[in-house]
Amino acid sequence: MASRPGFLTDWPWAPLGSFKYLVLAPLVIDSFYSYATLRDHDKLLVVALMVWRVVHSQAWISFSRYRTAKGTTRIVNRSIEFEQVDRERTWDDQIIFNTIIVYLVKAYVIGNNPVPFWRLDGVVLTVLLHAGPVEFIYYWFHRALHHHYLYSRYHSHHHSSIVTEPITSVVHPFAEHIGYTIILGIPLITAMLCGTVSVASLFLYLTYIDFMNNLGHCNFELIPKPFFSLFPPLKFICYTPSFHSLHHTQFRTNYSLFMPMYDYIYGTNDKCSDSLYETSLEKEEEKPNAIHLTHLTSLDSIYQLRLGFASLSSHPLSSRCYLLLMRPFTLILSFILTSFSSRTFVFERNRFGDLTIHSHLVPKFSSHYISQQCKESINKMIETAIIEADKKGVKVMSLGLLNQGEELNGYGEMYVRKHPKLKIKIVDGSSLAAEVVVHSIPVGTREVLFRGQVTKVARAIVISLCQNGIKVMVLREEEHCMLAGYLGGHCKENLVLTTDYSPMIWLVGDGLSKEDQKMATKGTRLVPFSQFPPTQVRKDCFYHTTPAMIIPDSAQNIDSCENWLGRRVMSAWRVGGIVHALEGWEEHECGLNGPVVNPPRVWEAALRNGFKPLVLPSLETKGLSNEY
Repeated sequence: MASRPGFLTDWPWAPLGSFKYLVLAPLVIDSFYSYATLRDHDKLLVVALMVWRVVHSQAWISFSRYRTAKGTTRIVNRSIEFEQVDRERTWDDQIIFNTIIVYLVKAYVIGNNPVPFWRLDGVVLTVLLHAGPVEFIYYWFHRALHHHYLYSRYHSHHHSSIVTEPITSVVHPFAEHIGYTIILGIPLITAMLCGTVSVASLFLYLTYIDFMNNLGHCNFELIPKPFFSLFPPLKFICYTPSFHSLHHTQFRTNYSLFMPMYDYIYGTNDKCSDSLYETSLEKEEEKPNAIHLTHLTSLDSIYQLRLGFASLSSHPLSSRCYLLLMRPFTLILSFILTSFSSRTFVFERNRFGDLTIHSHLVPKFSSHYISQQCKESINKMIETAIIEADKKGVKVMSLGLLNQGEELNGYGEMYVRKHPKLKIKIVDGSSLAAEVVVHSIPVGTREVLFRGQVTKVARAIVISLCQNGIKVMVLREEEHCMLAGYLGGHCKENLVLTTDYSPMIWLVGDGLSKEDQKMATKGTRLVPFSQFPPTQVRKDCFYHTTPAMIIPDSAQNIDSCENWLGRRVMSAWRVGGIVHALEGWEEHECGLNGPVVNPPRVWEAALRNGFKPLVLPSLETKGLSNEY
């Protein structure tokens, strides 16, 4: 929002929120009807143009976020936060607006007259009019927008983003977009009046505008030096991402649309444009201090990744009705990603103090980890990622979600045994995850009910609680036998096999059934110790989140949510790897029976580094002294 919002700031369909595309429903219905009855394909092409522009822009978003995460040729090395993502979620409003304008022109101006697919004279006219009047008028219109009156009411909204992304290019108030539409529409309107407009000129011109807008705001340098060295005058008719980036950092220079010639003519070109261009091209891929390795969960999680839909990744993973309409495309995209990707890749970059933390993705869904056929290929991908990170000098690799499965690789122990000379430290984060659960137990709790698969985290939690005199009631005999094997002395007395479902605090993991939940007393609090949250059956019970912590305020470039967790909240397993790197510990934390980092030590280190516990609302909690 601008500092002093002016007239026509909000878009007309803003109250519709995520359902704003409904304003195009009559247009889409009429387009299909016209094609079915009159064989009028022009209106249908308007819909196709809209879809193409959305796909084109989304491809730029994903590509830009991938490149800036790697650090290659990045221009501005600052962070993007949730505030910017929320502000820029209206990036597609201009596509809706332009689609309505083009449709109205076709329906009420051109009418039933067919529009030719190609006319060379129309394309040439469009090019000449853009290079002449459009660039000139835009330059002075843009300078006028930087006058304090218009800037405070309109253009400051766009300049709130110092670090730009492709979609930043089209995030403006509604009134400002009206002005842009009039200016950029000059070539097409003129071609229409001259009778030389064509489908090709419309598609090519709007694609050119979108391409150049996305290019100028992508925040990584893309144009190679030979592009200008072979023909130097190109610098006057084609800007670079670094050229326009200076406009967002310096504000009073580089006003041009796509062709910098008017900045050079009127002396508003930034003197650092050439040097920033060259230094940006020289930036190599960034070497992280630590890497968190995760994977896809549900089908829709492919969009919730930071490389996916920005508006979805900035919120916890949840089912969206409109994603069901995209299910065919989702299945195709998922098949391509999981079948033809044989390596992990970076998708997120964060900063914690002096450390750079990357998140890498194993291109597999949770369902693949259950399949025996996929386990070998998954382990190979993880092993390759560890070896490559070790060669690059990465200090810590944390294994997230099912990448540390006991049946898959023994909580990462397989890699350490296979490569005993690894310098990189493998962390499964179990110690901190257990501590997070233990410190979530409300004050005064005397007994808890345990139900779920006995994992490394579950074992650590039960040992800690029994040592502190809290009775752990176990419903299944096999779970009781497994847990009892890890307890000794008087602690065994606090592990009780029971059929009583009355405890008000439940520790739950994988294997918790709907029937179990139905037996819970009203008001029961279910605290998961598993990687994945349980399916919520009871509305009269409270479900805590999976083990997680609130990250420090100093953490930078946090603009997406981790799966189902809220904003600026990270899973305890991921935090465990970050703390390991921050503290510079020299031991591995992996394997079921391997060396384990002292849990209280990890918990205290996490708090010391600014991480905060995510406690149950309105419940007091206390720290328990637990030692192994």
